[in-house]
Amino acid sequence: MLASQIERRAVRVPEQARARRSPSWRHFWGVTAVEQIAKLVAVLTLAVAVLYVVGFTLWTTWISFTDSTLLPDYTLVGIKHYTRLLQTRIWQVAYVNLLIYGIGFMVFASAIGLLLAILIDQKVRAENLLRTIYLYPMALSFVVTGTVWGWLLNPGIGIQGFVRGLGWTAFRFDWLVDRDMAIYTVVIAAAWQATGFAMALFLAGLRSLDADLYKAAQIDGASPLRMYLRIMVPAMWPITIAVLVILLQFAIKTYELVRALTAGGPGIATTLPTTVVYDYMFQRGLMGAGSAAAVMLLLSLLVIVVPYAFYQRLSARRLTRHG
Repeated sequence: MLASQIERRAVRVPEQARARRSPSWRHFWGVTAVEQIAKLVAVLTLAVAVLYVVGFTLWTTWISFTDSTLLPDYTLVGIKHYTRLLQTRIWQVAYVNLLIYGIGFMVFASAIGLLLAILIDQKVRAENLLRTIYLYPMALSFVVTGTVWGWLLNPGIGIQGFVRGLGWTAFRFDWLVDRDMAIYTVVIAAAWQATGFAMALFLAGLRSLDADLYKAAQIDGASPLRMYLRIMVPAMWPITIAVLVILLQFAIKTYELVRALTAGGPGIATTLPTTVVYDYMFQRGLMGAGSAAAVMLLLSLLVIVVPYAFYQRLSARRLTRHG
């Protein structure tokens, strides 16, 4: 009996070892199929995205060299739309406004965001609540932001009307209807919405710095203000560049905010290149001219994105060399 049991165990051991060595074919094919499907879906998604972006960009560029109106007309007319566009006053005003708006938006959003990040970095109480409050504007659409700020800046029912109702009848804050100051109302509204985003990136940068920097600065007797301005902020210079580039991209692509806040007015005082593209494309039905404006806008964006991409690549190479 003992011999038979040993025999059975001797038979079972090779079977168990064989079972361990050779996995179930059904399991093998099932996992492989899932992996193959996942790869296929990823490749198809990437291909569709590339075709969508590159394809429509090339098509828009081609249309910009034609005299298309409501429907495409593939007869080439050269750079006629580009020369006309550069000579029109509305496009010149739009680019001046973009320069004012872009610089003001980047400066205010990044400066206030950095200040908020430094304040939160002091390990204040209710830090999570404060971060949520500061980030909340990013959850709103630009249409909502423009509408609300349109009410606040309206001379009759907004801040000016409220202060005059308190008895200060000489108070004046009518930038929204002032041709020279209206573009700054767009800067205020946009900076209010993007400040939380800049704060989150700066705070992440501050928290990622080496703790030895803090200790060394404290040992040297540096004040908190000097410690941040002389040590911490320069140490996270790459994050600062990233914040500025992202904010500038936001500025170049701004459309809904202007549409809801000022509708490009008064007159064309707050017109941006994006509103010019919309006006040519959908209000005047000039597809060729609108496509030329869209290509010019794309070139403006590439002027920012391409140097930043090269900067990122050079930074990565330096890290690999010194790492």
